[in-house]
Amino acid sequence: MNFLTHVLHLAGSGVFAYYSAAQIRDSKTRPNILAGFQLAESGSVPFLSALGDRAAAEGDTWLAEKLAKHASDETRHGQIFAHALQKVNKQVIDFKRQPQTTSTNKAQQRSPFFAAFFEGYTQEQLKPAVIDWDVFMASTYILELDASKDFARMAKVLPDHDPTARNLKLGMLCIAEDETGHAAYLYEAMMRRMSANKVQTLVDMWRTRKVNALLAMIGGILQRNGETRSLVQDSAPSETGSELIAT
Repeated sequence: MNFLTHVLHLAGSGVFAYYSAAQIRDSKTRPNILAGFQLAESGSVPFLSALGDRAAAEGDTWLAEKLAKHASDETRHGQIFAHALQKVNKQVIDFKRQPQTTSTNKAQQRSPFFAAFFEGYTQEQLKPAVIDWDVFMASTYILELDASKDFARMAKVLPDHDPTARNLKLGMLCIAEDETGHAAYLYEAMMRRMSANKVQTLVDMWRTRKVNALLAMIGGILQRNGETRSLVQDSAPSETGSELIAT
């Protein structure tokens, strides 16, 4: 990674850290960011499961097992965020049940972040049946590595005096540990397939893409004056007093 990319990485990460911490610290904006996390974590499960099946079919049992564990972890992460929303009587909006309007069609398009991150790749090229393993491993390694730090950072700003927030904090810290593990196996997977120099070159390339994606996302947030579309709606009051913590 060159010096300019490193500086932009630090700057972009710092801005995102401030924004995400502010969003999750505020009880008014917390549900929406939790809904975004639920959608992201749960939404990755079919993709990872399909990749696991592909790895097994190709005879890479080690990778297949790692991907199965990854998919299982992401399922549990989605449940943690869904439970946190339930505790404040919120749930993710089911956009598939909403009438298809121009605005909802735009909402379903690739986000500015992922449009920049995967610039040059079509949706077809990124499907689990055909995605280049190097592309998957390096891009996901960067996302998981950064997510581990982001979740830990956000967890620390949640108050300890509120039982619901404290339980969410514990869950997010466990999620951060899982993400660290995901990054580790993806790095090992790359090292199994190529030289250390090639791995570093690949990681540097996707780090640069992540920097560009962060800048695109921040630009979008600034254009909207920090406003984001709602991802949540009211739900029935929770009937359980138990707390769900990642284990």
